[in-house]
Amino acid sequence: MENNLIISPSPHIHSGDSIRRNMYGVVIALIPAFLVSLYFFGLGALIVTAVSVISCVIIEYVIQKFLMKKEPTIWDGSAIITGILLAFNLPSNLPVWIIILGALAAMGIGKLSFGGLGNNIFNPALVGRVFLLISFPAQMTTWPVPEPLSMHYTDAQTGATVLSLIKGTATAQLPSNTDMLIGNMGGSLGEVGAIALIIGLIFMLVRKIITWHIPVAVIGTVMIFTGIMYGIDPTTYASPLVHLLSGGLLLGAIFMATDYVTSPMTKSGMLIYGAGIGILTTVIRLFGAYPEGMSFAILIMNAFTPLINNYMKPKHFGGK
Repeated sequence: MENNLIISPSPHIHSGDSIRRNMYGVVIALIPAFLVSLYFFGLGALIVTAVSVISCVIIEYVIQKFLMKKEPTIWDGSAIITGILLAFNLPSNLPVWIIILGALAAMGIGKLSFGGLGNNIFNPALVGRVFLLISFPAQMTTWPVPEPLSMHYTDAQTGATVLSLIKGTATAQLPSNTDMLIGNMGGSLGEVGAIALIIGLIFMLVRKIITWHIPVAVIGTVMIFTGIMYGIDPTTYASPLVHLLSGGLLLGAIFMATDYVTSPMTKSGMLIYGAGIGILTTVIRLFGAYPEGMSFAILIMNAFTPLINNYMKPKHFGGK
């Protein structure tokens, strides 16, 4: 009787991972991009990010504590990430009250109306961003011109983004590849600084917070299809490199499409999901009314995630 085999429920071996650890790992990965936005947009970047994060945390606490009557989960880091990603999808001159409305839509509609972390169908930060884009199109498409360590906020000088210039066929006015690489161009806070975003990707891959499947599938698909169109008519369509370094492609592929809750569980499903985002982004960018399609593409594919999970199930042990 001393050698009894004790059978207990899984998990039998703990990997050391936790929601809190991975969430704060993503926060760390976002720091380089935040520093770049802080340098190029100054005070505006600081205010927008701070208001967004604080609003998301407070809104989650209030809704969970007083409406859902449950223990608030603000310390798991998910509300902080939503706040940062929402801010990264906003221009640095957006008024405070509009940011708060975006946070309310992100947390109240995008996350907590479905039951909270682990239950939401759509990426909360993108729900907030699209809500603001539809509700306040003028404010959401007014982009400050980069001004290193600027102390301007709502009175910052504005200009067009790279994708807006492409849409208007004004390719001669495009910034250089070097400027786009370091972030010296107009756009949302997190759209600038390709190098900083790639540093964040490398950090998350090394820490095994995410896998390579979704980012590679998204970026690869966009590069292939924009490359085909550029090869057909380079006078009308921008090069794949311009599409890679401008807009929210890198931000979306690395930090938002890879959201644990709203992306597929299997590696093959991730590749299909990422390719779908890439195709939709390319179609909207090249032929749609909006110059940028990343947010819409991710939200559309979020809706397909349950279907992908259903048809891309791994074989059970011993199955054929």
